Amino acid sequence: MGLFLGTHTNKVDRKGRVSVPSSFRNVLAQESFAGIILYPSLVQDGVIEGCSMAFLEQIAAASARQYDIFSEEMQDIGSAISGDSVQLPWDPEGRVILPAHLLSHAGIDDTVSFVGLFQRFQLWHPDAYVAHDREAKARLKINKPKLTLQRPEGP
Repeated sequence: MGLFLGTHTNKVDRKGRVSVPSSFRNVLAQESFAGIILYPSLVQDGVIEGCSMAFLEQIAAASARQYDIFSEEMQDIGSAISGDSVQLPWDPEGRVILPAHLLSHAGIDDTVSFVGLFQRFQLWHPDAYVAHDREAKARLKINKPKLTLQRPEGP
């Protein structure tokens, strides 16, 4: 699977249609579902999470491995992600129709920013994303998180 990269700000028309960035569509081209999955973020208010069906299936599998099927945690994750998810197929022009409840959740009116987050992406009101990005970069400078990369296997 490819990665969702970059920040792309696109117009939303009065019917709620928006063009999914072509680089995002290219990542999703190998998927069985020709579209995107969206749900309200569990971490950040006013943000919409986006992913492929395959990534959503990974979340479901991880949940099933980590929680008893009838546990509160499993019910909470299931209803918050699966229950609030919408499958949005794109039209021949690569557009989807964003549901009114998600537009309202993120305060999106006439423009939306698609923000790549490696295996998933987010949709933001452009002004809210600019502020968030500034804060995130300031935190990184202070916290200086360290990532350890695994070396590729082979000779």
